[in-house]
Amino acid sequence: MTCKPLVTGQRYAVAAGHPLAAMAASEIMRSGGNAIDAGVAAGIATEVLESILVGFGGVAPIILYSAEHDEMVTISGLGTWPKSVDADYFNRLHGGRIPLGILRTVVPAAPDAWITALSRYGRMSFAEVASFAIEFARDGFPMYEFFSARIAEKQEGYARYPSTAAIYLPNGAPPVPGEIFRQRELGASIQFLADEDCAAAAKGGRAAGLAAARHAFYEGDIAREMVSHVQSEGGELTLEDLRDFSVELEKPISVRFGEWQVNGCGPWCQGPMLLQALNIVKTFDLHALGHNSADYVHMMCEAIKLAASDRDRYYGDPKFVDVPMNRLLSDAHARAQAARIRMNRATSFADADNDAAAEAKADLAVGDSSMDTSYVCVVDKAGNAFSATPSDAPHHAPVAPKLGFLVSARGSQSWTNPDHPASVAPGKRPRLTPNPALAVGPEGRIMPFGSPGGDVQTQAMLQGFVNRVVFGFDTQHAVESPRFATYDFPSSWEPHERQHLVLKLENSLDTAIGADLAARGHNVESWPDLVWTAGSLSLIESDRQKGRMAAGSDPRREAYAIGW
Repeated sequence: MTCKPLVTGQRYAVAAGHPLAAMAASEIMRSGGNAIDAGVAAGIATEVLESILVGFGGVAPIILYSAEHDEMVTISGLGTWPKSVDADYFNRLHGGRIPLGILRTVVPAAPDAWITALSRYGRMSFAEVASFAIEFARDGFPMYEFFSARIAEKQEGYARYPSTAAIYLPNGAPPVPGEIFRQRELGASIQFLADEDCAAAAKGGRAAGLAAARHAFYEGDIAREMVSHVQSEGGELTLEDLRDFSVELEKPISVRFGEWQVNGCGPWCQGPMLLQALNIVKTFDLHALGHNSADYVHMMCEAIKLAASDRDRYYGDPKFVDVPMNRLLSDAHARAQAARIRMNRATSFADADNDAAAEAKADLAVGDSSMDTSYVCVVDKAGNAFSATPSDAPHHAPVAPKLGFLVSARGSQSWTNPDHPASVAPGKRPRLTPNPALAVGPEGRIMPFGSPGGDVQTQAMLQGFVNRVVFGFDTQHAVESPRFATYDFPSSWEPHERQHLVLKLENSLDTAIGADLAARGHNVESWPDLVWTAGSLSLIESDRQKGRMAAGSDPRREAYAIGW
C-alpha cells in the first residue's frame, strides 16, 4: 500500500516538486505544448513555489529526448566563476575557505538553460511557459508547511541578509502556513523577460522573442541590476562574465543496466556517480541479496562510497580537467571496484583513495550543506521526454533586492585546494550535485527520473531505479519504498565535511537490519519514515507500444504527479 495512488496517462505524464508546478506543466500540454515546453514551465514555476530550494537566477541542469529530432542531449544549466576570481583567490584572502555570502556568486545559468531548451526543442514562447510562475509570484500562493518549516530551520541564514529577510521573514518570522505568500519583485523580473519576449516576437517571430528574453537577462536591464547588486556587496561578477556565458549542450554519458540504457550528465556534476554505482551493483545478484535486506543495504552503500571516491578524485569541469570517463564507466573498472567490497565489514574507501577526502575526515561538524533543489520530469505521447533538476537556495547569500532572486551562489560546491579537480578557477564551473537522468528501455520505453537532496540525490535515484527495473515495483511503490543513505564521503558543499561511516535508515526498515549493519561497522542512525532529507524522487515510465505512462511522486516532500 502506498501513500499516493499510481498516476497513469495516455497523452502525457508530469511529476514536479510542487502540485502547482505539475499543474502548470499539465496546462501547457493541454494548450498544445510538448514535454519540453511543459518541463520548462514547471521548472520556472518551482523557482517561485519552492524559492527556498530553487532560484530563478540559479542552476538548472537538463537532460531531454526530442522525438522530432531523434536526439538526446544534456543542457548544463551551470554557471562559471567570474573571470577575476583566480585559482588562489580564497587561499590568499580567506584562509582557504569560501565564505558565506556574495563571494560564492557564479554566473546564473537557469534562464539560459530554460530558453535554450525552448528555442531548440520546444514550440512555445518564454512568455507562455513563464505565465504561471509570474502569476504565482505576483498574486501569491498559500504558504505550506514544508516551505515554512525550512525557513524556520535556516532562519539565521535568512536573517543574515536584509534583502533576503524582507521576503522570507516578514515581520521577523517565517510566513505562517495558509497565508498568501507573494514575491512581487521576483514576479516583476520574470514579467520583464516575458514582455521583452512578446515585443520582439511581434516583430520577428518566436526565435526573436526568445533571444530578446535571454538578452534582457544576460546583457540588458536585469544583467546590469545583477552586477550592481553583486558588486555593491563586494562580489566579483561583471557584465562581461554575463555576456560571455552560455550553457553547454552535450551528448549524455551512459551505461547499460540489464535491458536499460541509463543516461546522465557529465562530470561537471555528480551524474557519473549514479552510473558508476549502477555498474558496480549490477555485478551482484540483487534478487539473491533480497530487497532492503542487511546485505543489500550494505552492498548498495559500499557501491555508493566507491563511486563517491572516484567522484572526489576525478570529477570536475571537463574544460579544465581531464576526466577519464571511459575508464570510470567501463565494466572492468566496475568489477575491480566491486571486488573491494567486503560483505562483513563497512569500509571508508575515501581514506585510501583520496588525500583530500582523508583530510576532511576530522572535519565532522556540520558545515553549510544544503538540502535544496527540486525536480521536474515530463513525457508526452509523441515520445518527447524532459528531466531537470533546478536548484539554488537563498540562505547562502543576499537576494538582489530589486530583482527578488539570488544571483547563483553555487560557488559553494567548489574546492580551494588547487589540486582538487573541482577547484576554483576563473571561468570554471563548480561540480554540481543536481544530476537529472533519463533511461531508455526495451521496446521503446523511456524513463526520466531524478531527485533533490544534495549528496543523497544519487542514492535516492539508484534505489528507486533498481526498485523499478530489478524488483518490478510500480513507479509509485519504487519511489515510496524505505530509503537509506551513507554520508561517509566529503560533502559537496563548503567546507566539505564527512560523517565517518554514518549510515541513515528510515525507521520502516526492520530494526534487526540496523543492528546487523552496526555490527559490520556502520555508524547507524535512524530517520523518521518518509523523511524529507532522504530525497524526493520522481519517476515516469512511458511505454509507447502500450500507449501508457505511469508516474511516481515522492511523499517525502511536496512532489506531485499528473497524467492524462
